[in-house]
Amino acid sequence: MEAVILILALLFVAFVALGVFVSVKAVKAAKRGVDRTISQARRTVEDTTLRARSLGQMGVPGELAQLRVRLRTSMKATQDALHAGAAEDASLSESVGLFERLSVHGRELDDDLRQMERDPDRARVAERLEGLRERTERITRSADSLRWAARDRARKFAEDDLSSLSEQIDVESGALRHWSTVDEPAAGEAAAGQWPSQGPTEADRGRGTAEAIEPPDPRQNVYPWQKPARQPQPRPEATN
Repeated sequence: MEAVILILALLFVAFVALGVFVSVKAVKAAKRGVDRTISQARRTVEDTTLRARSLGQMGVPGELAQLRVRLRTSMKATQDALHAGAAEDASLSESVGLFERLSVHGRELDDDLRQMERDPDRARVAERLEGLRERTERITRSADSLRWAARDRARKFAEDDLSSLSEQIDVESGALRHWSTVDEPAAGEAAAGQWPSQGPTEADRGRGTAEAIEPPDPRQNVYPWQKPARQPQPRPEATN
């Protein structure tokens, strides 16, 4: 009896521990989903605000906003292109690693530009604006180079696959049209009169004459499209 109670207690503790583990996992997954959603929403709002500043503000603040928009747009497009291509082409793994190293410099530049936007000393910011332009140009040029190289590689593979597929289809089409070369001799023999004669013989003429003299009984030939004639049913005798 004590062994049964011990086993039940252990099972209860195991079920409780399993429930706690599953609950913690679910809470962490939900927290990650919420954090991801908040990050995406924050990024969308920030990108929209930057675009509005780059179009609506003039001078140093507007140029700083334009640099941030250009940097973030190039880095995001390159990240999406590389990650999408790496899922199908393992050779892009090294390019993804290089982009991760470039992303470190991109985040540092974005932080510097954000701080420059909040700096009240516009004269000092204007002095450093040329260096910020050069950094932005170097990072975006490297990101664009990686992105277009990945796209060119994917397009080249697609063209090669299309060329190979077209050649296979041409071969298969030629094989399917082989019937024309096989039937031509048979058609020539028929045209030359080599087929056996199909004219009526004397027996056929005699059989036709007999059939013309003695027509068949139409009641014995019932065609599929004809309904059988109904036999008259005897009427019941009237009873008084």
